[in-house]
Formats: sequence, C-alpha cells, structure tokens
Amino acid sequence: MGETRTRVLILYLATMLGVGAIAIPVFRALLFGNVDARVREDLAEEVEDLQESYDDWAATAGPGADVGEFVDEYIRNHLPEDDNFHLFWIDGDFYRANPATIPEAIAPDSEMASDWGGLIAEQAAAGSSEMTNNERPTNDPAVGNIVYSMMPLMLNQQQRGTFIVTHLTAGERAEALEGVYIFAQVAAGVVLTSFLLAWLGSRHLFAPVRSLTMAARSISESNLSERLPVRGKGELAQLSATFNAMMNRLETAFESQRNFINDASHELRTPITIIQGHLELMEDDPAEQQEALELVMDELGRMTRFINELLLLAKSERPDFLKLETIDVAALTDDIQRKAVGLASRNWQFDTCATGTVVGDRGRIAGAWLNLVNNAVQHTQDTDTIEIGSAINGSQARFWVRDSGPGISPQDQARIFDRFARVSNAYRSSEGAGLGLAIVKAIAETHHGHVELTSQQGMGSTFTLVLPRVQPRRTV
Repeated sequence: MGETRTRVLILYLATMLGVGAIAIPVFRALLFGNVDARVREDLAEEVEDLQESYDDWAATAGPGADVGEFVDEYIRNHLPEDDNFHLFWIDGDFYRANPATIPEAIAPDSEMASDWGGLIAEQAAAGSSEMTNNERPTNDPAVGNIVYSMMPLMLNQQQRGTFIVTHLTAGERAEALEGVYIFAQVAAGVVLTSFLLAWLGSRHLFAPVRSLTMAARSISESNLSERLPVRGKGELAQLSATFNAMMNRLETAFESQRNFINDASHELRTPITIIQGHLELMEDDPAEQQEALELVMDELGRMTRFINELLLLAKSERPDFLKLETIDVAALTDDIQRKAVGLASRNWQFDTCATGTVVGDRGRIAGAWLNLVNNAVQHTQDTDTIEIGSAINGSQARFWVRDSGPGISPQDQARIFDRFARVSNAYRSSEGAGLGLAIVKAIAETHHGHVELTSQQGMGSTFTLVLPRVQPRRTV
C-alpha cells in the first residue's frame, strides 16, 4: 500500500513539475510577446502624434520655413514614454534628441546613428516618404534590442528632415523577467503545497484499499464474514461493492461446499454402516447370508445412484455436457407419458401435447422431465392426480408436471432446488439424497432455460421446465 501511494505521489509530482517546466517558458514567451506588441503600439502612436503636428505646421509654413523651428517647438511640448527616445535629423545631419541625454548605443557618434544616416541619405536620394520600422539586436544587456520607426519630414515635396522614435528593450525585458521569476516562485510554491496536500489527502483516499488489504488478509476458510463499508459512488466505492459481492459469492460457495460434504458424507455413511453391520453379524446360515447379500446389493445400488447423480451435477458445468439435436416435442411428450404410467398407480392425465420442435439434448431433457414426474409420484398417494403436458409459446417450449399432492410451503419453495434439500411431508415415499430437483435445475440452465414452480399447500404443485426452442450460439 505504501509503495503504491508513493508511486502515485511521485507520478503526481513529476506531472506537476513537468507542467511547471513547460508553463514557465510559455509564460515568458507570451509575456515578451505582449511587451513587444505594446512597445510597437507606443511607437506607432508617437509617430502618429508627430505626423499630425507636422502636417498642421507644414500646411501653414511658407517657402523658406525652417524645420528646426518645428522640432524645437515639438520638443518643448512633448515628452516620450519611458525608454523611448525622439531623434531628429535635418538635411542629413543629427539635430536634436528628446530627452537631450540619450544612451551611447544611439548617440550621434554611435554605429547605430551611422546606419541611420545611411538610411536617411538613401531615402533622400530616392525621394521616398515611406515610414520604416525595424529592430536591431545588440550585445549589450543594458540596451537589449533597438526597436525604431523612421519617418521622413517632407516639405514642398522635398525631404527636409527625419524623425526617428526608438525604444531600448532592456528595461521592459528586465521588468518582464521579474514577472517570470515571480511566476516561477509561485508555481514552485503551488507544486510544493499541492504535493503536501496530496500526501496528506492520499491517506484518506487509499483508506478503502487499506481496508480491502486488511480484509483480504483476515480471510480464511473459517472466516468469510469480512465486508467493506461502501461510501459514495466513485471507483473505490465500486471496488468495495465488488469485493463485498465477491465475498458473498465465496461465502455462499464455501457454505454450499461445506453442506455438500456434510450431506454427502451422511448419505454415504448410512449405507456403509448398514453394509458393515450386516456383514459383521452375518453367520453361516445360507438363508441369513442371502438376506444380507440382498440388503448389501440394495445399499450398494443406492450408493451407485447417489454417486451417478453427483457425477451428473459435476458434468453439467462442462461445455460438452449437452448433445444438441432437433427434438419432436409431441414424440417426446408421448414417450414421457408412457414411461410415467409404469412408475406408480396414480390418476394420470395426459390432456395437452404440443406440436413442433425444440433444439436440445433429448436424453437430458427427458431425464429432467422424468425427475419431475418421479418427484410428483413421491409426494402423492394412489388416489391423487398427476397431469403431464407440453406446450409451445412463441420462442419457448414448456414441459410441466402438475399434481394434487400436499403442496409446498413458501419457505421450502425458496430452497427446494438446492442440493440435498428435502421437504418433509406425510406422503414422501422415497429416501433419495435430495438431488433430483437440483439436477433438473442444472439441466434447464445448461439449455439457457429455467424451472418454474407454482404451489400452494393443500392444493398441489406444478413444476414447469421452460426451455428456448433454439439454443443461443456459444461465444468463445
């Protein structure tokens, strides 16, 4: 149990760590993407703001207007966003920056400024007024990447200046990384807390399994009474219910086996004792020897019948128990009726006989039906009536025996088909082992059928063998 619990928790911890290991870089990528999108949006807004201001100024500017005057005025009235810088170039040369103090990476004497100068010259030569957006990585962790937008300042269809708004990503990325670190710490705390809670909660979760283990350890041949409490409707509750059902079946099977051994021992002990006693007391008198021999043969015959009945019940659980064939119900009914008359003197009634066929083992069905007839004979007297008949109702064939005997009490009806079950009454004339009706039930069930009993004390009993007309195909 401890090993299973540990394995489950290790799997849980590994899953949580794996999810966390994937979540952190995904969170970092999404956060950086969101930061980059926001930076570009800010740059676009600042370019749009300058474009509107410049267009308003250019619309009123005369032929000799100085772009530098516009730049000076714009710088006085506008302040860039954090980590953003406004750079102005006039007639191909650097003019001013806002704020005035700028990082060395974008200073007028920097490599980046030199590249910008080349781009400005190319735009001026081509007379292009298109805005340029780009990003350049650097090796300086204090700078990060340089994101910029470059917009030509056109006046009278000539490029008089250039506005560059740029952003250094190091500051934003540092803030984003702080968020990633916080997320990683929170994730680690969540994993640790979840693991501790799972460790504590798993003890309660595995309680039914521990109970199952303890109950299984306490099971023995003399103790099959252990049951588990069923709580809830989940898988563990189903496991407990399944275990209890299994224990019920085991207890029933062991009890049946115990009763079977006890009853069989009793049934065999009696004739053995009789045989042994008569053989020990037998003298040399031929007449007494003959009498003892006849008694021994009678008891041996009873033992043989009993053993044959036990073997028949045992064989009924084998797949080759039945030899299936198509049976004429009318011919089978006529055969049973003729054999029944020879069993005893009763008021026999043969009024109903079905016409049709049924698929089954003719010998087994006839044997079961004759067992029902013999059972009726044993529980009736000479003046009682026994009716034998058959019928076909749709997909079922019914073979019944109805008698006017003393009937069976409701308590006895519940167990009459059990092995060695006997019903006490004044008319019973057989000392059989009580396996006849158990054999009938076994034969019916191997044919995928059943036995119906209708009885009322003082009104007689009706036993009906109900079988399907066609046997279902066996599945391997």
